Amino acid sequence: MKRKLLAALLCIAMTGAMLMGCSTEGPGSSEDEGSKTESSGEDSGDSGEPKTFAYTCMDGTNPFFVTIEDTIKKKVEANGDKLISTDPANDVSLQITQIEDMIAQGIDGIFLNPAEAEGILPALDALKEAGIPIVNFDTEVADMSYVTTYAGSDNYNAGKVCGEDLVKKCPDGGKIIVLDSPTMNSVVDRTNGFLDAIKDKGFEIAAQQDAKGNLEVSMGIAEDLLQSHGDVVAIFGGNDPTALGALAAANAAGMKDCKIYGVDGSPDIKSELASGESLIEGTGAQSPVSIAETSADLMYKIMAGEKVDERYPVDTFLITADNVEEYGTDGWQ
Repeated sequence: MKRKLLAALLCIAMTGAMLMGCSTEGPGSSEDEGSKTESSGEDSGDSGEPKTFAYTCMDGTNPFFVTIEDTIKKKVEANGDKLISTDPANDVSLQITQIEDMIAQGIDGIFLNPAEAEGILPALDALKEAGIPIVNFDTEVADMSYVTTYAGSDNYNAGKVCGEDLVKKCPDGGKIIVLDSPTMNSVVDRTNGFLDAIKDKGFEIAAQQDAKGNLEVSMGIAEDLLQSHGDVVAIFGGNDPTALGALAAANAAGMKDCKIYGVDGSPDIKSELASGESLIEGTGAQSPVSIAETSADLMYKIMAGEKVDERYPVDTFLITADNVEEYGTDGWQ
């Protein structure tokens, strides 16, 4: 009897311990599982599933686009999502191939800046067929009906403020060189703004050539042009790398009185302006940070099913030696 009673008491004690163990482990396990789910939700956005976005621009080595890519990437990764980036190096055929490859990877959306406004259309067709939303930035594609929305600077005004400054500083006019890029809509708009501002103000276009928006190309072109047009009073570059290429050529030619304008407001150009000894006269400034942040915000609104407008313009303004200290030289505005 004693042995039977002892066995019964041991059984009761073991059963109680098991029940207590189950009771303690249950809430703890549930709490841990809930924490993981909540954490996953925070990292992945509203859908709970990580998204993959694509990024492509005309020239991934341009500091302006480097800043845009870095800013977008930070915002995307902060949401637990992924950004795939490619650089077509101003080759629209390569850009089309790269976009097709990214479509095959199952991207959820794309941030797109075209190497050529017209030439990119086959890629836009492929994106449309795949149902992939497009946030077009900085340079408009030729047919805006393909894109979901656009974020970019007021490029016409960026060129216009440079032209207005030149008219004020050269009231008697003179010969000028224009280094543009006809396949880049952003540069076309800037050039048009510049030319409209100096129209009927006594200026003569001594030469106008395609510099591809590239420092090395513009330097070579400017070197050739300055051999036969060394009496120009100004050079307009469609972006800051072009203006810097023109500066290198003008310095090599020993020019002392030529006003060079660019568009971007890059740290390199602002450093030239701050030096007080450069032929760089001004830049139609824009903010790649604002363009990038606006683009990323728009993409996430699209992902959430929210309505977005067709265009979101970002302000442009003139930076010269007189106001460059307001914007600093160690980064983008």
